Amino acid sequence: MQKQLSEELLTIFELLLRAQLNTIRQLRKAAGLSVEKEEKERRMSNMDIVYDILQREQRPLHIDHILSLAQKRFQQKLDKESVVSALAKRVKRQDRFIKTGPNIFALLAPQSEEGKKP
Repeated sequence: MQKQLSEELLTIFELLLRAQLNTIRQLRKAAGLSVEKEEKERRMSNMDIVYDILQREQRPLHIDHILSLAQKRFQQKLDKESVVSALAKRVKRQDRFIKTGPNIFALLAPQSEEGKKP
């Protein structure tokens, strides 16, 4: 109970600080002052996360394993239906991914990816 309460309080503080930082950045921008950009805050898209996982693993993976690794490595809980739908679209247009079995995906071979976005 204590750990959960502490985690909830820390989450609230983090959200408040992010909101304050965003407000300060907006005020700086409105005043014509420079605004520092933080590259760390840039989030990866679901497809970038899946791509990174498949690239690291170097083998086809079932969607459930991909989602599990996304949770562990990126602390992101991805929606299974959304990811499968997005992957199916990418597979259909031969963009970065191939389907090797039922709900099993891999990366296109590098020579097949010529002209495609990494």
